[in-house]
Amino acid sequence: MKLSANEEYGLRCLLRLGQAGPGGSLTIPEISEAEGMSEAYVAKLLRVLRRGGLVKAARGNVGGYSLARPADQIILSDVMNVLGQRVFQDDFCETHSGQMTSCVRAVDCSLRVLWRDIQAAVDRVLQRTTLEDLFRSEKQMVAWVEGLKHFAAVQPESAEARVTGHRIIRTT
Repeated sequence: MKLSANEEYGLRCLLRLGQAGPGGSLTIPEISEAEGMSEAYVAKLLRVLRRGGLVKAARGNVGGYSLARPADQIILSDVMNVLGQRVFQDDFCETHSGQMTSCVRAVDCSLRVLWRDIQAAVDRVLQRTTLEDLFRSEKQMVAWVEGLKHFAAVQPESAEARVTGHRIIRTT
């Protein structure tokens, strides 16, 4: 399991645009230079992000790319769905059947349970994280991620905890 280059660099492009501030825009050459990527690759990623509704483009001498909505409204699960694939797809067992038409483990598969659980854990983190959350410094992000871990360890039935967006709220 690893992030694809499209996912990593696409997210870096979004971060760069988000750091331009509300209403700010950047050109392909500006993003390319700032992130150390080729202009062709940045153009490809921005096209994917635009088609996914995450960025918008404006032409002209004041043109460029900007976020399609505020950074606090861009959920990372949406970003990752636009840029790549899930770790565990619903059709996983059909596409990984080996040389047979159906998987020999279709009836009793411990691997399917593991992959599905890993996907659920990844989804929970990505659904609680916005692009704005990634504007933190590395040190701040470590503390924020620790808060997510703590929240995941709490049993909502007993602690009456819930998540709203990217904030952890405890109710009493």
